[in-house]
Amino acid sequence: MAAPPASADAPRLPPPPAAAGDGPDRPAERSEASCEDRSNAESLDRLLPAVGTRRSPRKRTTSQCKSEPPLLRTSKRTIYTAGRPPWYNEHGTQSKEAFAIGLGGGSASGKTTVARMIIEALDVPWVVLLSMDSFYKVLTTQQQEQAARNNFNFDHPDAFDFDLIVSTLKKLKQGKSVKVPVYDFTTHSRKKDWKTLYGANVIIFEGIMAFADKTLLELLDMKIFVDTDSDIRLVRRLRRDISERGRDIEGVIKQYNKFVKPAFDQYIQPTMRVADIVVPWGSGNTVAIDLIVQHMHSQLEERELSVRAALASAHQCHPLPQTLSVLESTPQVRGMHTIIRDKETSRDEFIFYSKRLMRLLIEHALSFLPFQDCVVQTPQGQDYAGKCYAGKQITGVSILRAGETMEPALRAVCKDVRIGTILIQTNQLTGEPELHYLRLPKDISDDHVILMDCTVSTGAAAMMAVRVLLDHDVPEDKIFLLSLLMAEMGVHSVAYAFPQVRILTTAVDKRVNDLFRIIPGIGNFGDRYFGTDAVPDGSDEEEWPPRASLSEPERA
Repeated sequence: MAAPPASADAPRLPPPPAAAGDGPDRPAERSEASCEDRSNAESLDRLLPAVGTRRSPRKRTTSQCKSEPPLLRTSKRTIYTAGRPPWYNEHGTQSKEAFAIGLGGGSASGKTTVARMIIEALDVPWVVLLSMDSFYKVLTTQQQEQAARNNFNFDHPDAFDFDLIVSTLKKLKQGKSVKVPVYDFTTHSRKKDWKTLYGANVIIFEGIMAFADKTLLELLDMKIFVDTDSDIRLVRRLRRDISERGRDIEGVIKQYNKFVKPAFDQYIQPTMRVADIVVPWGSGNTVAIDLIVQHMHSQLEERELSVRAALASAHQCHPLPQTLSVLESTPQVRGMHTIIRDKETSRDEFIFYSKRLMRLLIEHALSFLPFQDCVVQTPQGQDYAGKCYAGKQITGVSILRAGETMEPALRAVCKDVRIGTILIQTNQLTGEPELHYLRLPKDISDDHVILMDCTVSTGAAAMMAVRVLLDHDVPEDKIFLLSLLMAEMGVHSVAYAFPQVRILTTAVDKRVNDLFRIIPGIGNFGDRYFGTDAVPDGSDEEEWPPRASLSEPERA
């Protein structure tokens, strides 16, 4: 399980400038102080700054620095306003895997702190932090008893589930949603509920054995070793295990001498040779962290894609796909379209007739679900040969904000339907769709999913929503895209990228103009439905929050 040797030692970045009073004797002084105060756990606070203490703000050296954080805060959650740009091409496939950084080093060397500093300096929300501590193996009863007596070696490679680590990291790099175990250090066991991670443009994987497996090493695009003095690591471990994990000081020292220090010498320190960068002094080395962040920004720029422009010039001369089903244009349907397309129609009438069309569209879509034969008995005691739904359950997912207007119609015809939401809006500078937020029901991969958006022009937002569902393991042939009005461009874009997705609409218009508006079209559906102001020169696809609602972040 030892890491493979490297052909040359990793570059070692310079340590930060020494503070007043620092010198070659400082580690020994700290060691002596540690020994003298060992009987009193509270004295540990004298040796290191308080947990909440942070260094003075520093000037970032990257061009991505912003004056304000890209988020909206509410009483219950934080909503990022810096969206995730497309991570796939016009074919709907991921063009480049997420960039994975490995952070190795001894126990309490400051790996997690360095990781969080990198995330903060990157200033983008789509970074995933994956800790090796989550992947300790499930202990047997005998091992549990040993752990309770501080006699189990948690610092040996065999203590970690490397198979699960590798499979999780592979899925994250492929853009998939993953479930990660939550480890309880007090009981030395995994908790029942696992956490879900998704949406990684950058993955930071940190752990003491981050470089101790050959297969795992191959998945890491950059390997950083955090090198911190052993005395400092011991003091940090004492304070952490006593205050956060409910251990006693004798047990921590016993475990350190018996397992932690020998494991560092045998398994961890030798992996420094496979690192691309060695960072002395951990989180105190701001120069090294700035250099790492600059490299990360260049990697993110290489992964930027222009999807909407590619969609505008592709697949437009082909016949409409067989996966498209348009509601029959009866005089009633055409009459309702006449009303909602009329610019003089009042908001009340626009809402009323839009809801009628939504109900008809959803009833039409349900006829494409799988059904099987079944027999029931009538109140008269007679058998009736009928049909029943052959799937597990139906889930609706609305693309905010216009898509949520279709939710009442879905609930009216599907009892106990589950609802999820995806927030996608167009970046006004790049013209590309960006993913800002999603909330999907658990185990959605087993469901037939009805994806709802009221208008689809280029198909860029719809493609992103479908990609999100696929990343959560929803089968492509179980996705139904519903829209009141679509442009031919949007139909072609979705059908070409995802040929098994069923597309259903009440009408298809021929053209999209240079501003990505559907022609003849319906205008911006969300603005007309919610009564908000239109965006000048904007497309028919949604902007959220609307400008009239920016002062009400809780609505998002």
